[in-house]
Parts: sequence; structure tokens; C-alpha cells
Amino acid sequence: MMGWIGFGAAFAAFFLSHRIPLRPPVRARLVAALGQRGFTLGYSVLSMAVLAWLIAAAATAPYVALWPRAAWQNWVPLVAMGAACVLVCLAAGRPNPLSFGGANNDGFDPDHPGILRWTRHPLLVAAALWAGAHLVPNGDLAHVILFGVFAFFALAGMRIVDRRTRREMGPERWQALCQRIASTSMLPRPASWTGAALRWGMAILLYAALLWLHPVVLGVSPLP
Repeated sequence: MMGWIGFGAAFAAFFLSHRIPLRPPVRARLVAALGQRGFTLGYSVLSMAVLAWLIAAAATAPYVALWPRAAWQNWVPLVAMGAACVLVCLAAGRPNPLSFGGANNDGFDPDHPGILRWTRHPLLVAAALWAGAHLVPNGDLAHVILFGVFAFFALAGMRIVDRRTRREMGPERWQALCQRIASTSMLPRPASWTGAALRWGMAILLYAALLWLHPVVLGVSPLP
């Protein structure tokens, strides 16, 4: 019973830590006190700490099997996480006025949308891939709740962010920007081939680091 209580407490802390600091009055005070970079750094550290607690709490919750484990299941997150790493590295730190996580959005060039040609929300797609793929080899109740909730909110978040940005930009401007991006080539030419190569290299390094850290941090090898 205590394991489920701890799991529930970690979930509550996770949602509160993502809800309270982002409320406009609270965020404004924190940004005023810490600066924008300080707020972003602090929020990131808090989010990662609470996420680590939640994952640890899921591992210590009572084991209730929902489907059996099979060796092939490990291949699902191995493949999906490769795609997730590419999405993260192609999107992180780049302008993206249509979703969260963008940097220097005023400099966004819709004629060179990059990964946005395929999805407006690359970071949310990466989160959905991470969560959905990890459902397959983790068929116990606690992990199904954990990854299922994350997958649901990542997918639902795309519609929520679309509504918010559409409201903030105005429906006509939002629609025009989306249509302009959609009119570019399905294989968009990068604004900088050197920058694109660096980001693909970062994706490979990130994937290798996750493979190495998985058994070190979580005590479970991701390999079949």
C-alpha cells in the first residue's frame, strides 16, 4: 500500500511542479526574481528531479502484471528512441513560434522550416514516442499508468498548444503560417548544412548516451 501512496504522491508533485510555476502571476514573479534564463534553468532542474522521483516511485510500486514480457518488446523503444533523439536534436534551441520550446522565435523563417515541415510539435512528438514505446516492454500496472499518462498528455498537449498559439497569434496569421510551412518541400533544405550535420551528430551522441546511462541510472539494460 505504501508503494502506491508514494507513487501517487510523486504523480501529484509532478503535475503541481508543472502547473504552479507556469501560472502567469507565479511565472511573472519568478522571472522577475531569477531572470528568464534563471527561471528556465530552475524549472528544468525541478522538472527533471520530479520526473526522476516519479520513475523511481513507479519501480517501487507493487507489481501487477497486465501482459507478459517478451524479448522482442525491447526493440520497440530502441527504434522509437532513435527517432525521438533526432526530433529533439533537430528542434531544440531553434525558432518555433507554433509550439513550446522554441528559441528566438522572431527569427523563424517559414521558407526553411526544418523539422516543422513534418510536425509543428517535435518535442511533444518525441515525448509521445518515448512514453508510448516504453509501454510495450513495461506491462505492469504502475508503468502502464506512468507511460500511458505521459503519452496521453503529450498527444493532448499538441491540441492545447495549437489552440493557445492560434489564440495568441490570431487565427488568420496562424493559418497562413501553417499553410506557408506546408507549401515547402517534404524534404526541406536546411538553412545550414553544417548546422544540420552537427544536430544529426548530437542525435547520435544523445542516443548512445541514453543506451549507456539506462542500466547505470535505472538498473535495467534497454538491449534485447
